[in-house]
Amino acid sequence: LLRPLFYKVLDWVGHGEMLVLFGIFFALVVGAGLFDFVGVKPDLGALILGMLLAGHAKASELSKSLFNLKELFLVCFFLNIGLSEQPTIQGFMLAILFLLLLPVKGFLYFWVLNFFKFRVRTSLLASLSLFNFSEFGLIVGGLAFKMGWMSGDILVAVAIAVSLSFLIAAPLNRAGHKLYQQSGKWLKEHAAEKLNQRDKRIDPGHAQVLILGMGRIGTGAYDELRARYGKVSLGVEVREDAAHSHRSQGRNVISGDATDPDFWERILDTANVKLVILAMPHHQGNQTALEQLKARNFKGQIAAIAEYSDQLETLKENGVDAAFNIYSEAGSGFARHVCEQLNPNIMKM
Repeated sequence: LLRPLFYKVLDWVGHGEMLVLFGIFFALVVGAGLFDFVGVKPDLGALILGMLLAGHAKASELSKSLFNLKELFLVCFFLNIGLSEQPTIQGFMLAILFLLLLPVKGFLYFWVLNFFKFRVRTSLLASLSLFNFSEFGLIVGGLAFKMGWMSGDILVAVAIAVSLSFLIAAPLNRAGHKLYQQSGKWLKEHAAEKLNQRDKRIDPGHAQVLILGMGRIGTGAYDELRARYGKVSLGVEVREDAAHSHRSQGRNVISGDATDPDFWERILDTANVKLVILAMPHHQGNQTALEQLKARNFKGQIAAIAEYSDQLETLKENGVDAAFNIYSEAGSGFARHVCEQLNPNIMKM
């Protein structure tokens, strides 16, 4: 019954530091504090408050604004686990035993993904990204220790194993593409017609422009090109739900990962592509896509966006034909619209 009131308060607080204070107050006071006051678990109260606010248009923005706090609380939780007991030799030995299970865990992930007819590369990289033990294991272990179901030695062993698994998984993920190239010689690939629908080869058709990243900038570029030249563009979006939303609005958009080396072998099988626009939100993604284009000797033109001046210089040094700062371009675009929409006689004053 109070949700409409909560929504109005959320509308009123705006987008700055008041939004962060709103999230903290509702989670810790209205949620956890109120539930604890009436004898109900406080974490359940915070969860229910989150569920009540999840349908609001600003729920995603609220989540992002609280992300750093969530990370801080997670670190505090790990420290609390570490301070619960002193590590022992037996705990270290048990942690090493847990780490010996990591290859088995990775193999099982690879086997399951490969069973569902995903490409070898998809199965391998997904398995590497899931290779480490999850920190949620610590949460479960912490609850078990608190309830007396698990000894402190085992909890410390789990904490050590989780930490060391991250150290092992990080370099493996960094070398994922190289491992795939080396293992592709002896890992058997599925036939193209049998591949999972989400992992099949991409037919670009007669598209002359590829727009990689269909966020706000990529969508704006797509609509502008369509207004000027017609249906000459193909958008590429990594999220399947976002790609489906674009298609429902009449845009020619497919789902794909532009940082995937195999993607370029599939998408650039036609001479029709004359321009590639790198509009992904992260500079590293655009840089990786640019490297893939250069490795395949793409002959067309390349345009890219960046947030900072040093990123612009890096893109230009690496062969981009045109690089644009999203903030300066937004300012010039705003001024252009102002000039078009306001009375032009005002400029003669």
